[in-house]
Amino acid sequence: MRTARSPRPADGDLAARYARARALSESLVAPLSDADASVQSMPDASPAKWHLAHTSWFFETFVLRDHVPGYALFDDRFPFLFNSYYEAEGSRHARDRRGMITRPSLAEVLTYRAYVDAALLAALDALPAATRELVALGCHHEEQHQELLLTDLLHLMAQNPVEPAVWAGEPKIPVAMPGPIGWLAHPGGVVEIGHAVANAGFAFDNEGPRHPTLLAPHALANRTVTNGEWAAFIADGGYAEPRHWLADGWGWVKANRIAAPLYWEQQDGGWTRFGLDGRRPVDPAAPVTHVSFYEADAYASWADARLPTEAEWEAHAAPFDPAGGNQLDGAGPVEPRPATEGHGLFGDVWEWTGSAYRPYPGFRTAEGAVGEYNGKFMSGQSVLRGGSCATPRGHARASYRNFFYPHQRWQFTGVRLARDI
Repeated sequence: MRTARSPRPADGDLAARYARARALSESLVAPLSDADASVQSMPDASPAKWHLAHTSWFFETFVLRDHVPGYALFDDRFPFLFNSYYEAEGSRHARDRRGMITRPSLAEVLTYRAYVDAALLAALDALPAATRELVALGCHHEEQHQELLLTDLLHLMAQNPVEPAVWAGEPKIPVAMPGPIGWLAHPGGVVEIGHAVANAGFAFDNEGPRHPTLLAPHALANRTVTNGEWAAFIADGGYAEPRHWLADGWGWVKANRIAAPLYWEQQDGGWTRFGLDGRRPVDPAAPVTHVSFYEADAYASWADARLPTEAEWEAHAAPFDPAGGNQLDGAGPVEPRPATEGHGLFGDVWEWTGSAYRPYPGFRTAEGAVGEYNGKFMSGQSVLRGGSCATPRGHARASYRNFFYPHQRWQFTGVRLARDI
């Protein structure tokens, strides 16, 4: 959960946003059994039930418990179970043991959500401005967990030998392969990046302060790398040739026997991928996804290019509509789609950058428990930009900074190239 930097929305807008965010989370778990929602497939992932409860715990703890006199906790055991990593909130259940929480059941967690919703909406009109800002922050926090819920669910289903589909797949409409990558030139010079507090709209604290940065002349690819292009990288020995890999990346490839993006398999001479709609043939025209930073960097080297810096990416993305593109609008299968217009800077896949996740000049961690998220994680991770097909529409913006460790690839992560000019 990230802390906020923006003016609060009007009460009516906030109530509607809260209701919309909460309803979307519940629609995503509607097809799941209690077992589907309870199992944890790896330490980096969390059960769907835990996501539902943790986001409710945020509202219950930081809004209702702290700012609504007389509020009674739904269950005084839940703070231990559903706190994530807030040291200021005391001890908590170990992250890698969340799959052991078979009780409360999914039905009980949904009852918990209804209890929190009723109390928060009843109190909303009387909350002071600073507390309403916490509610807005909680809505954006829940949207982050909606994407995590989907990607964690995908990873879980991929562990099942029968590879069950959560949602029926949409009919495939053939799309022509895109032509060669085009290049969007930038002359370089001083640009400003980051969120300006004076701007309307929400932003997390790690998106600021807005500050000048110097760009060298460069060009950004006009689209992301496709599955077909990635298959050519594989066929050319991309995963077997150490000269394109960072030392840590090559060690990761060898230790884990990595030979293709996550969820890819060769069947009957062709590549297939597993998704929330089951296993299907890889679409060669669609953006490649579920690749790590190590893979993205190696591909860029193979393609005689590099990854963009996050400043370069933001300078190019600023004029575009962050609510455009293929993003999450409701429950159903999600996957990257072939681009039909624009440059695809928002949606489909999060785009790895070559930038380390570090604080901007002048960044200060917020006071209290809600300030714990960003500052303490600004080490050893890489920045991604742009949102994905699993990002709720309206959640991202040009200044949005996502971040993961370089080996992680269970998110919808892809590659856009850059080069010096």
